Amino acid sequence: MAVEIPSFLHLARPLAPAVIGVQPTTAPVNVIIQPQAVFSILDHAIRRDIRDTQSTRVIGALLGVRSEDSMEVEVRNCFAIPHTENEDQVEVDVEYQKNMLALQLKANPREVLLGWYTTSLELNNFSALIQNFFASPETGTFPHPAVHVTVSTEPGKEIEAKAYISAPVGVNAERAAESCLFIPVPYEIRYGEAEKSGLELISGAKDSENRAAPVVSDIEGLERAVDQTLDLLDRVAEYVSSVIDEEREPSNALGQFLMNALSLAPKVDPQDIERDFNNHIQDVLVVSYLANTIRTQIDLSQRLATATLTMGGSDALAATGGGEGGEKGERGGQRGGKRGGRGGRGGGQQREPREPTE
Repeated sequence: MAVEIPSFLHLARPLAPAVIGVQPTTAPVNVIIQPQAVFSILDHAIRRDIRDTQSTRVIGALLGVRSEDSMEVEVRNCFAIPHTENEDQVEVDVEYQKNMLALQLKANPREVLLGWYTTSLELNNFSALIQNFFASPETGTFPHPAVHVTVSTEPGKEIEAKAYISAPVGVNAERAAESCLFIPVPYEIRYGEAEKSGLELISGAKDSENRAAPVVSDIEGLERAVDQTLDLLDRVAEYVSSVIDEEREPSNALGQFLMNALSLAPKVDPQDIERDFNNHIQDVLVVSYLANTIRTQIDLSQRLATATLTMGGSDALAATGGGEGGEKGERGGQRGGKRGGRGGRGGGQQREPREPTE
């Protein structure tokens, strides 16, 4: 009995022009986006020239760092690139892009060019052209794949982002330069505790009519944090009670997570916590009192030094003026005495009468 063997046709994807000694890679990567990069993209979209009715999106370059194995990139910064786009062609200011890239790399030597972004989720032929430009050996990220991030900026809708890398496709070199295959890659918007506080503060402006969020004080921030902690504890207590009463199905993963979180809590009596807290408050008050005392002493010493310099300068000026006046008076007296002596000598001698002249 003959077994039919299926036949296959293997098509190799043509790669970009290779550089000697450097192997290109199209391996998938994990993209990490910092919040400041997203804000820069949104700011660029808001500042778009509304008179330009042809270009419905803006583009820019992505900067950041790449891991040692090139499997993960972190987008930390970006800058806008002027371009014009219509139905027939797209034009990008290449000189501006080169100059801005050189300045950015000079200011942040650790960062490298990672790819580009746009404010439209649509991928078209022009996207392939721009992607090949950023992935080329001369002006792009070759041999690493260029990362393409799309961010939707439609008013009234949630912000949606996607990340891609590309692989060149085409039957010849000319077609490969005008087309590419976009491959979706996972991405993550990562932020720290400080950035999280800032984002929460900014997000509070969406509930106000004037779109403004006042900066809260430290006490108000602590109060909000305590309220959020109490709400989370209430949710956990409600979940545990419902599981014990068999109203909800238990989850082993969630139970293990709660056990790990509770195991990190210190085993301290409430009285000890209250005593330590009061002692800490007293230490803070003492340090604050000493700091205010030192500040007052420094201010007082500066004022005394300024007053001493001011009074000493006036006395010195008065003494200098009095000395000069005394010297002038003494010189005047000497000159007057000399003149008086001359007058006395002239008065003691009798002058002979002169004969009248005709």
